[in-house]
Amino acid sequence: MGVDLGELVQRRTVSISDLAGKTFAVDAFNTIFQFLSSIRQSDGTPLMDFKGRVTGHLSGLFYRNARLLGEGVKLVYVFDGKPSELKRKTVEERQKRREEATVKWQAAKDEGDMENARKFGQATSKLTPEMVEESKRLLTYMGIPIVQATQEGEAQAAVLAQEGKVHAVASQDYDALLFGAPLLLRNLTISGKRKVPRKNEYVDVEPELVDLNHTLSSGGLTREQLILMGILVGTDFNEGVPKVGPKTALKIVQEKKNISELEKYVKEKYNYEFEVDVREVEDLFVHPHAQHGLGIKFTGVQKDSLQKILCEEHDFSLQRVENTLNNLVAKEKEKGSQSRLGDW
Repeated sequence: MGVDLGELVQRRTVSISDLAGKTFAVDAFNTIFQFLSSIRQSDGTPLMDFKGRVTGHLSGLFYRNARLLGEGVKLVYVFDGKPSELKRKTVEERQKRREEATVKWQAAKDEGDMENARKFGQATSKLTPEMVEESKRLLTYMGIPIVQATQEGEAQAAVLAQEGKVHAVASQDYDALLFGAPLLLRNLTISGKRKVPRKNEYVDVEPELVDLNHTLSSGGLTREQLILMGILVGTDFNEGVPKVGPKTALKIVQEKKNISELEKYVKEKYNYEFEVDVREVEDLFVHPHAQHGLGIKFTGVQKDSLQKILCEEHDFSLQRVENTLNNLVAKEKEKGSQSRLGDW
């Protein structure tokens, strides 16, 4: 879910062509969940193969990444490791919400309410260990490097960005900014249209870059204060203070500049005590568990292996997969030719 700072960040819209030639560290779990949620039938039933195995993650990863690679965008997928103990409550709450959504999904289908059926069906999405391993295989066959984080994928992606290994972190969540990512790219793996809830309308969705330094300077903040804001509104590691949104949090941290002052103020003003040690939460963002100095190696597309995992193992259309691969290879050859001509 991530921290809610959307109202306050400084962002600018970019096109896919603006991203060509640049490398992005993709928050793998965040992205795969998007595909599992969105790639569904009208009643919310997930995309499946003939054996009843969910394949929305494979479809999204293959077709969306093929398009991005064809446009010259380089990708590195960063996978979460073992979650921090601080995240246990969040994980348990997500499981509870999935169980509640499953009941509501079935009820909506029984009533023929397709709009609510799709909404609740999306909320039942679950990423299993088998899906994670399949996703890694598919990405490897596409020539996309895999990085395995020790804990939070966004923390590792932020380190890659800090070290200049990638241009930005690609994720829908703003947590990467708290982890210190200089640039955050949102909407990279989302299709160009998004349905407006409860309306038969669609809005354009374009990639947008969020600049950490611009966001901090516009609010007169340090990164440490941004982390305090995150703690106030709630992160994956702690519940937020009731009735405190981003704008109120900004006012508070402009006056209370450290965690001790913040805790004291929250207790006096809101009669609220954090349920976890927020000093540990702060430290998790300031000094995240991540590896430094990692090398990233890009490889070529393995067409035969891709056809095997998609078509033979999961019943994808051979013709559509071949067309996508042929188009990708053709674009890569065209870019290579243009690059050689540019050397003259």
